[in-house]
Amino acid sequence: MLPKESYDYIIVGAGTAGCVLANRLTANGRSRVLLLEAGGTDNYHWVHIPVGYLYCIGNPRTDWLMKTAPEKNLNGRSLVYPRGKVLGGCSSVNGMIYMRGQAADYDGWRQMGNAGWGWEDVLPYFMRSEDHHAGKTAQHGTGGEWKVSKQRLKWDILEAVQRGAMEFGIMPRADFNDGDNEGSGFFEVNQHKGIRWNTAKGFLRPALKRPNLHLITNALAEKVLLNSRQVTGVQYRVGQQVFTANAEIEVILCSGAINSPKLLELSGIGKPEILHSLGIDVRFERPEIGENLQDHLQIRTVYKVNGAKTLNSMFNSRIGKARIALHYALLRAGPMSMAPSQFGIFTKSDPALATPDLEYHVQPLSTDRLGDPLHKYPAITVSVCNLRPESRGSVHVSSSDPTAQPVIAPNYLSAPRDREVAIASVRQARRIMNAKALAPYRPEEVLPRPEIDTDDDLLQTIGDIATTIFHPVGTCRMGVDDQAVVDPRLRFRGLGGLRIVDASIMPKITSGNTASPVVMIAEKAADMILEDARNM
Repeated sequence: MLPKESYDYIIVGAGTAGCVLANRLTANGRSRVLLLEAGGTDNYHWVHIPVGYLYCIGNPRTDWLMKTAPEKNLNGRSLVYPRGKVLGGCSSVNGMIYMRGQAADYDGWRQMGNAGWGWEDVLPYFMRSEDHHAGKTAQHGTGGEWKVSKQRLKWDILEAVQRGAMEFGIMPRADFNDGDNEGSGFFEVNQHKGIRWNTAKGFLRPALKRPNLHLITNALAEKVLLNSRQVTGVQYRVGQQVFTANAEIEVILCSGAINSPKLLELSGIGKPEILHSLGIDVRFERPEIGENLQDHLQIRTVYKVNGAKTLNSMFNSRIGKARIALHYALLRAGPMSMAPSQFGIFTKSDPALATPDLEYHVQPLSTDRLGDPLHKYPAITVSVCNLRPESRGSVHVSSSDPTAQPVIAPNYLSAPRDREVAIASVRQARRIMNAKALAPYRPEEVLPRPEIDTDDDLLQTIGDIATTIFHPVGTCRMGVDDQAVVDPRLRFRGLGGLRIVDASIMPKITSGNTASPVVMIAEKAADMILEDARNM
């Protein structure tokens, strides 16, 4: 079925943000909305089984299969850079961790001039979506579309890590999402009864029952259409056929921190020298598009343990695999219900800091890299990342061909402060793993190896083992200055009829996992879009 010729709104990308917007903008029964998704449906069993992220990342059915350019400070390595290409976007393939970040993150956005984006401003939007397992409180909501659950498993070794952290003053925390996430605890997850809960399930499916929403999957947006300084629609491709759709009010890009700047540049909107070099006509100059890329770089330290149950030992036997499968089939619990990381710690690399700048993801398993076979010996991974990196990278088109992957250059560890924090974080992880509480398990460092101890040697090894934690943001920065890509109402600066609603608008990365902040951004954007339409 071909789309109607004209809509009020065209949403490009049915990912984490796009599904939320599609729901909210059609709820009035009047706004005609076209939702374009380059991927297919989420009707794939590995999307819904939590451990299925292992089979969705690197799978062309669900992943864009992107890679970074070779990274100088990662010793020339190019990293796999998963991005969801499926209904629900990254919420269909991510680690399912429910994390808002810190109140100071959003207060910092407001202090940069982005009125309406402080913690007290955004908290109601987090709560609006939420269906929290603990019920309604001053910090949490119920009855929303975004389900938040406790994990359905238990690991003694992770509880020992928590006791070890206490020896260094890192205390258990009941709630990572009340604006101050300092402490340790088991992550809450976006699951329901042991099944992944993505935004397609929570927001899009109910909205698809409405006649004013039209979804087209496998629809690759090729460019936004411009008439002078007004965006009027979208050109997209389904198979070998090219279509155009007109937007009477707005085109809304929800394609994420990588694909939203890519689409703008393909449309002739961006940095002139990049566009000219690829033979793309410059329609509107905005040099900061694709710049300001920020991401969380994780350093995966690995420790062998003794006398502890880990997923390594369970998974490396036929009986263990059978028990895991049966446990999930009968109870929707156990290792197959696992998020990639179960236990978290938020703490400071320097006691002088006001708020935590480190996040640990501790896992009862180990592997050379995500998706590789688990090690044969029992081990845990103590992964740590700098929550507030100062390094800035970029993403830009590599060709005028819409199917070509962009050049992703995160520029990890380019800032001196980031290198200092990386070294400090590995040393801190070692101290925690040498705590008295962990002595019964006799932890033995495998990565980076205990003999690697000087700052220079640690930094070299960090370059060999560090990898992305899949949180790219900032490439269409929100701000009030002339160089910002969007204003605080997420309207594109200098062009009418265009808005951007995804992680690309974050001026600075949040202090934690980024999926739920994107849901919040979409909730807030929906209110602003509808309010602006009423005032037209």
